[in-house]
Amino acid sequence: MAEGDLENSPHKYGPSKDGQQTRAKVRSGQRCRLEWWRFTRHSRQFNPPRSNMKTISIDFPNFIATFSKPRSRPTLYSMFSMGLFIAILILGNPHSACGQVKQEIEIWPDGVPAESVEFDAEEAKKRIEETKVHEHGHILYVENPTLTIFPAPEKTANGAAVVICPGGGYMLLAWQHEGVKLAEWFNSIGVTAFVLKYRVPRRIPDNIHWEPMQDVQRAIRLVRHDAENYKIDPARIGTLGFSAGGHLTVMSGVQFNTQCYDPIDDVDKESARPDFICPIYAAYLGDGYKDDVAELGPLVTVTKETPPVFMAVTWDDGMRGAQSALLMSKLKEHDVPAELHVYQKGGHGYGINESEFPVSKWHHHLADWLKLNGFLENAEKADE
Repeated sequence: MAEGDLENSPHKYGPSKDGQQTRAKVRSGQRCRLEWWRFTRHSRQFNPPRSNMKTISIDFPNFIATFSKPRSRPTLYSMFSMGLFIAILILGNPHSACGQVKQEIEIWPDGVPAESVEFDAEEAKKRIEETKVHEHGHILYVENPTLTIFPAPEKTANGAAVVICPGGGYMLLAWQHEGVKLAEWFNSIGVTAFVLKYRVPRRIPDNIHWEPMQDVQRAIRLVRHDAENYKIDPARIGTLGFSAGGHLTVMSGVQFNTQCYDPIDDVDKESARPDFICPIYAAYLGDGYKDDVAELGPLVTVTKETPPVFMAVTWDDGMRGAQSALLMSKLKEHDVPAELHVYQKGGHGYGINESEFPVSKWHHHLADWLKLNGFLENAEKADE
């Protein structure tokens, strides 16, 4: 099971007791201006800067901070407070070097579908507490699915988008390792990414993917419905997932016509078909979710309408490589464009971590494949 780091909660600088506050205006990769409100030793409150304050600039990689300080010699206490403030801003949020808070939106406006299985309240509480102190930062419980949005940089955005499904055996989410880290990489090639926090752990023992499939279908429709707001092309929205998230990605591409839930609003008038799918070391593709046999289960129903597919897996990852090869054969049979990379060594759960194995470069091949198939082409620039 892949390991990852739990997404930290966005650090917020709120008002002090008398309504004064610390303000931070942050833009990723751009100048960050911090208006430091001097912390006084006696009042223990943030006070607004006076007119006799001067400016000091500190340069970090991809980070420029500007703050004010009194012209008079600062006390050791105030210098410590100032340093602590800057450290919290830089380190308090993992999403970017500049501490930029990513937008997270709930995908179900009035809660999950009515027929959803209710999870045991005591177990849920236990998992929530365990998540807070989990050694590897996994998310162990999700009740209200969300999308965390990673917009591509304006200068390099090409209009493509991807919904990312972290793995974790449908029991947890490897959030940082197989979610945020991939989103940031997609941003580096101009793709806007949406990391899906789908429902875990399993609710239905003999149909473990059903409620997560509701979530991924709704997520695709939501992204497509709001494509103009996100400045993306509604015809270039794909899915990518790892392990169980890879299985969910396959389901998004072969079961998009399956109605998982009753429509609730105009969002559900949109197609749930992704324009490409990228299952990476996909699990559970056999009958009854088996992934230790060289077979595909009846849920893997490839047709000529199945979207183009990119796959990466390793030979030493149980029988998952063999299952991916069988899926490749089905795709070829129905003339669906596809690319499969089977590496000899690497195991399971590596994400895009660097290693001595060639599999650690699989995402570079993905970038080439996306470009080859026109998904990275900026339509507006092409028309110029």
